[in-house]
Amino acid sequence: MTKATKPVSNRIALAFDFDDTLVPDTFDHLVENCGFDHHAFRKERVQPLIDKGWEPILARFYSLIEESKQRDQDKITKEYLTKFGEELAPFEGVPEMFKRLRQSAKTIVPDIEVEFYLITCGMVEIARHTCIASEFTAMWGCEFSYNEEGEIEFVKQLVSHTEKTRYLFQLAKGIDKTNQDGQMFVYRDVSPEELHVPLRQVIYVGDGSSDIPCFSLMNEENGVAIGVYKGSTVQEWNREVQLSTSQRVANLAEADYREDSELMRSLTLAVESMCKQIALLQLSVGE
Repeated sequence: MTKATKPVSNRIALAFDFDDTLVPDTFDHLVENCGFDHHAFRKERVQPLIDKGWEPILARFYSLIEESKQRDQDKITKEYLTKFGEELAPFEGVPEMFKRLRQSAKTIVPDIEVEFYLITCGMVEIARHTCIASEFTAMWGCEFSYNEEGEIEFVKQLVSHTEKTRYLFQLAKGIDKTNQDGQMFVYRDVSPEELHVPLRQVIYVGDGSSDIPCFSLMNEENGVAIGVYKGSTVQEWNREVQLSTSQRVANLAEADYREDSELMRSLTLAVESMCKQIALLQLSVGE
């Protein structure tokens, strides 16, 4: 007789936003590095484009490209972004977080696999050169095309707010590549036994409105959504990021990844809770 139990997957995935979740806002930091006040740059260069109907993410990147073109020197190049990423410091506790969460999981399920993913609407090329890049199984985000001199000239890959969910389906199904015409078959039916990691065993961590679609998907699929804030109160976050019941997060904590912080306690509890569910399913299968 076949048991009516869920298939067992010995894998947990933690998916993180990047800007203002693991590191300071890279766009603002990059603008400051170029010699501008980021508030003024957004107001004078980016907002007028948005007012004309530009998609906000494209407006930001177009403004950077135009600024680089106007410069006689210190242009924004692939080498410049690489160096910027290498020098970018994550929030306190982030470099140690990965090992701590893996260890917490293995105390409950010794053979568990804990994977980390990055899904950002920002510049993934910067993320790929940070000190934490090697911790991630995959990173997805916006990318530039470069001219022969290595200068940014166009956006070749765009990840919108709603498109972030596509990559959650992608990691769940273990899909690494797109086909040549760019179509992603992430929505095709895959049996529970074939999933790389079920979405109920995914924890998503983000800081704001760009993460709402992912928060919603986590709630729909019984995964875990955790919100983080930086430099503001919980009340200000709730005012700026107005969530419906279906988009609520399991917890909202300051972007502090030190060992005894509220955020690390939340992440540890989420990981341990999923491990206990996996251990329960393993018992059932083993009988």
